[in-house]
Amino acid sequence: MNAEKITVEATIKGDVQKIWRYWTQPNHITKWNFASDEWCSPKAENDLRVGGKLSSRMEAKDGSFGFDFEGVYDEVFDHEKITYTMPDGRISTTRFKSLGEHVEVTTIFDAEAQNSIAMQREGWQAILNNFKSYVEAH
Repeated sequence: MNAEKITVEATIKGDVQKIWRYWTQPNHITKWNFASDEWCSPKAENDLRVGGKLSSRMEAKDGSFGFDFEGVYDEVFDHEKITYTMPDGRISTTRFKSLGEHVEVTTIFDAEAQNSIAMQREGWQAILNNFKSYVEAH
């Protein structure tokens, strides 16, 4: 696959252990894994190991639309890097870089063909911003 790569990033106040935990544990994923307040993530499962599966349900709160987001892990380096492949063959890599009292979280993912690059970047960035808000509020 030779898809265009899209990058989103955020610098989050907190230590890398906490940020890793909030990023990977299903009880936290359901609290931040959506792009706007009109959406929710009612269910998440995460088998965080090479060959393990990530699965999260994302839906509009009014019930008008929803989908399952899935991936299979290719790389898991605790507190540093996660790479997974989505069912359509696209790849996503997230890196966690400790900067003292902050952590830089960067995700680079393969674009899909249905939506514009700008729309995909905005959506994934909104989810990452929601993650940042959740971590910093807890």
